[in-house]
Amino acid sequence: MLEDRDYMRQPAYHEPRISFTVALLIINAVVFVVQLIASQSAVASVSEWKYFALSLDGLKAGFYWQLLTFQFMHAGWMHLIFNSLAIFFFGRPVETALGRGRFLALYLSSGIIGGVVQMLFALSFKSFDGAVVGASAGAYGLVAAFAVLNWEESFTLLIYFFPVAMRGRTLLWVSLGLAVLGILTPNSGIANAAHLGGILTGFACVRYIFGRWQREELLPHQEPRELAAAGKGKSKFWGSAAKTDEDLSAAEFLQKEVDPILEKISAHGIHSLTARERETLEKARSKISKG
Repeated sequence: MLEDRDYMRQPAYHEPRISFTVALLIINAVVFVVQLIASQSAVASVSEWKYFALSLDGLKAGFYWQLLTFQFMHAGWMHLIFNSLAIFFFGRPVETALGRGRFLALYLSSGIIGGVVQMLFALSFKSFDGAVVGASAGAYGLVAAFAVLNWEESFTLLIYFFPVAMRGRTLLWVSLGLAVLGILTPNSGIANAAHLGGILTGFACVRYIFGRWQREELLPHQEPRELAAAGKGKSKFWGSAAKTDEDLSAAEFLQKEVDPILEKISAHGIHSLTARERETLEKARSKISKG
C-alpha cells in the first residue's frame, strides 16, 4: 500500500536541509572574503589571478581547474552582489523543479561551458583575451533553465527597481539578445561570450539533456485539468479530463496520478518533486485514510 512507504509515512521533503542555492551563495561569499584577505599580500594576489582566474595563458599552462575555480571568484562587491541576486531568485525555483543533483550539474556545466566559449572567442579576438572571474555564466544558465521551465507562464521581474511582466520565452530571448549585443560591443569588460555559453547550456540541459520532461514540470503552476480543458477534453499527457480527482476512486487516483510520481521518486529522489506532485501525494494519503 502507498501508506506503507517510508516517504508517505514521513514527509522527508519537509526536513530542514540547506539547499544547493544557499550553499553556492555561501561559497561565493567565503571565497570573496578570502580574495580580500589575499589582496593584502601582493604575491598572494598575483598568484590568485594567475592560478585560479580563467585565462588562455592558464589553460595553455595546464591549469584546467580554472574552468571551475573562476566561477567562485569575483572582481568586486557589486559583481558579487548582482550575481548572488541572480542565483538566489532564479536558483531556488530551478532547484525545486530539477532536484539538487541536476540543479548543481546544470549550474556548474553552464559555468564551465560558458568559460570554454569565452576562451574560444579569446583565441580569435584579442578584445576577449584576459582573466575572467565570476558566477555569471552559471547564473545565466539558471536564468535560461527558469525560462524553459516557465515558458508560457507570466511573471514579474524587477529590472532596475521597475517591475516588468514577461513570459519565460521572452526572458530567454532578452537574455540571448543582451549576450549577443555585448559580444558585438568591443572592450566592454564583461565576459558576454561566457554569458552566451551559460544560456545555451541551461536551455539545452532542461530542454534536451535531462529528458523525459512532462508538461506539468515545464509548466509547474498550471493544473492538469486546466491544460486538458484547453485541449478540448483531451490531453497528450493526462488523457481525458472528464473525471476530476475528487470523482476518482482511491485505486483509480493511485494509478492515474500517483504511479508516475512514484516512478519519478525512484529514478530521481523525492527532492525532484514539484509542489503540485507533493500536493498529489498528500491528497493520495487523504483518500487512502478515508477509504
